Amino acid sequence: MTDFQPRDLDDGCSDTAPEQLQELRHNGSVLALAVSDRYIFAGTSKGEIVVWSLGTYQLVQTIQAHKRSVLCLLLSDDSQYLFSSACEPIINVWCPTTFTRLFEIYSTDDVGDVFSIAFSPQRETLYLGTQTQDIQWIGLKDPARRVPHDSPNHPDKRHHRFFDSRAVGGTCTPRRMQEHYGLIPKAATVLEIDPAAVRQYAHYGWIFCMLIAKGPTVHGEPDEEVLISGGGDGTIKLWRLSDESPDQDDEGVVGHIEEMMVLGEDNSESVMSLAVDGSFLYAGKLRGIIELWDLDTKQKLRVIKAHDGNVNTLKMSLGLLWSAGTGGSASKHSTVHYGRDKNGHPPNVSQKYQCLSRWKAHDAKILSSAVGVDQNDQLFITGANDNTVHVWRVNGMPTQAEHGDGVPQNMMVASLREFVSYKTISSRPEFTEDCRKGATFLGGLFKRLGAEVEMLSTGGLHNPIVYAKFSGKLEPAEKRKRILFYGHYDVVPADLKGDNWQTDPFNLVGRDGYLYGRGVSDNKGPIIAALYAVSDLLQAKALDSDIIFVIEGEEESGSRGFEDTIQAHKSLIGHIDHVLLANSYWLDDEVPCLTYGLRGVLHATICIDSKHPDLHSGVDGSNMLAEPLTDLTLLLGKLKTNKNHVNIPGFYDGIIPMTDDEAQRYDDIASILMRRNPANGPVDALKRSLMARWREPNLTIHRYNVSGPDGSLISSHATANVSVRLVPGQEVEEVIAALRAFLRDEYALFGSDNVLTVRIDNKAEPWLGVPGNYIFRTLEEAVMQAWGAADGDGGGDRRRDALKGRKPLYIREGGSIPPIRFLEKEFNAPAAHLPCGQASDAAHLDNERLRVVNLLKSREIFSTVFRKL
Repeated sequence: MTDFQPRDLDDGCSDTAPEQLQELRHNGSVLALAVSDRYIFAGTSKGEIVVWSLGTYQLVQTIQAHKRSVLCLLLSDDSQYLFSSACEPIINVWCPTTFTRLFEIYSTDDVGDVFSIAFSPQRETLYLGTQTQDIQWIGLKDPARRVPHDSPNHPDKRHHRFFDSRAVGGTCTPRRMQEHYGLIPKAATVLEIDPAAVRQYAHYGWIFCMLIAKGPTVHGEPDEEVLISGGGDGTIKLWRLSDESPDQDDEGVVGHIEEMMVLGEDNSESVMSLAVDGSFLYAGKLRGIIELWDLDTKQKLRVIKAHDGNVNTLKMSLGLLWSAGTGGSASKHSTVHYGRDKNGHPPNVSQKYQCLSRWKAHDAKILSSAVGVDQNDQLFITGANDNTVHVWRVNGMPTQAEHGDGVPQNMMVASLREFVSYKTISSRPEFTEDCRKGATFLGGLFKRLGAEVEMLSTGGLHNPIVYAKFSGKLEPAEKRKRILFYGHYDVVPADLKGDNWQTDPFNLVGRDGYLYGRGVSDNKGPIIAALYAVSDLLQAKALDSDIIFVIEGEEESGSRGFEDTIQAHKSLIGHIDHVLLANSYWLDDEVPCLTYGLRGVLHATICIDSKHPDLHSGVDGSNMLAEPLTDLTLLLGKLKTNKNHVNIPGFYDGIIPMTDDEAQRYDDIASILMRRNPANGPVDALKRSLMARWREPNLTIHRYNVSGPDGSLISSHATANVSVRLVPGQEVEEVIAALRAFLRDEYALFGSDNVLTVRIDNKAEPWLGVPGNYIFRTLEEAVMQAWGAADGDGGGDRRRDALKGRKPLYIREGGSIPPIRFLEKEFNAPAAHLPCGQASDAAHLDNERLRVVNLLKSREIFSTVFRKL
């Protein structure tokens, strides 16, 4: 036997971590993992199976599966069954799509904890490795093993040798009953393992791991299923499976296992995990050791020190071996090749088995792992006793998904990750270069995906506008519809030094089904979703219309230079049929919305200047001197009453009265918000609040500034910043003129020799769309199709009911987006606004985020809209 000595961890292995897509958090240690093509399943120390969707990473369901910690999860090869075992003698079989409990299985022996399970698809037989060192088995379809739910042999009913023991005159130890036990679903069928279907002392130690392999050794038939087990005694055993009874007298017993091979008899180190690759077997052991065995020659080919800590999990996937240890590290290893040389000898494995990368995956003990594929993503998933599951995108061999239609989801998220990394903060000059780099990245991404791209200069130090045109296939070009998508790549500042952000705001991080990072919701995520929606249509040759992207870099700073730049390049942009933007959020976290109204805004600075310099209030202050700050305070007091009524003459003239349709929308909105959160009420107060914020104007005094340092000074200069929110029917230029005239006339009554100046800093007109027009109808259908698809079955009344239940709310918003009304008027094209994010996205705040499913659904909605408009 060739036995290589263990190697230290300073083996030159790369410590570069793969991309972490998501961190999924729970309130219990993750001891077991399984993954299907739709879900990630995690077995926890609380006896629960937690289910997350694969790809969107949304929490789908939490099942109370066992009374105590879930030790093992196993998905059958055909994904028909999900098996679970725990620190109890019960094994459960679940449907991995409906999460119903199909079977409850138990042994008539006191087996203790069930550490490992394996399933034979050929025989439809389940094998379990127990704390009592047995291997037991049962056929799922064996009618003779079905028993009533109240069978007296059930572990909860029969006498326990320890807990139910008592001395003469004593009492039994009361059984622990906890409230959550009643949450375990009732099984459709109960199976009782035959007392004879057991191999006692299969190992002289706990049986920590088992697996089924087809034809792993020349000592069996090529298509023969073999059971492989590893135990606390340090041995690995191969078992031949048989349909025959182990004893002629046990005619009712179905199945038998016969020992074929024993490996590692000279080693007492426990075998914690197993993985098989053809005729090669990998065994994870204590203290970070992985052994490599040739099952044909029964030789141990290699021993490698792979981790600090026990190797509790090994997985084979895509030609690579994945391992993780209780020290918190995970590793990717190359594997040996199948076959032998011309002399029948095994290959030179010392040259072909090596650690390719090892990284810190958790600051805790990694207890479980799983491998899977989601679209084009090859995933390695780790679970630890820090109550988290980490999902890693890893390099591997190509998958069939690469040959599918459209652009893969992972490319979209990767593009968004790089987009977020640029600190495109338009309000701070020190980030000017970052803004330019962000614009260059976005322009390059548009170009790679098939657009004609130009950078439109806005003059001065203002950030450029990224112009991109995707041409439709409809000929002649004059017949194509042209849709303009507006967005902005600039973001508000983020606290880079404080502790308010849980992660680096400019490093996109996935956690619990969300993507965290500055700008991910406002507005970089929606831009990327719209871009990849167009790319999908191009790939499918389904884009008839021209799609024009106009992405500015100054929206968070008042869209400086935007209008002049668009007007200067109007011939380049050409005629536009529809304007679309996606720059806001739902009212809550559940109901999709469409925005049809925005308030306008004007920001003004009101200044009072004295002809005197700063003076001392004691030496120079008197009733003979008009003080600028006093004048300013008195003047501002004229703008509003104590009931928040604005005193500017004609201010409320022209406001569009409420229609019956709009009143009905407020009723619908209030009804849904109240149903989801009664604390929002009462209903009338909620409606009044919404109307006040959405369809009524307001004036706000933001801040004062004075000249001179703090102290007993009479400042020679005093200013105040004021904003006015306008609603449809109010013309911004008319309000500006009325504001100037009112302030001038009121100040003239003061008789002050100080000078009044009113400066308009920026302005935006209010906008009111038409909910019943073509673009809104198209958006509504797309939203219902995207968000209703998850609830329907693809046809019939149920499908229509699901779509009806997902009909978006038509809302107005209190905020302002300066370019929308300008674009609508400049191109004489109706505009519509699709909010992509949820109310809890925290845009402009710390820990801004966007739910992954919202990003994917937005891509789907944009694709439908761009195809139909």
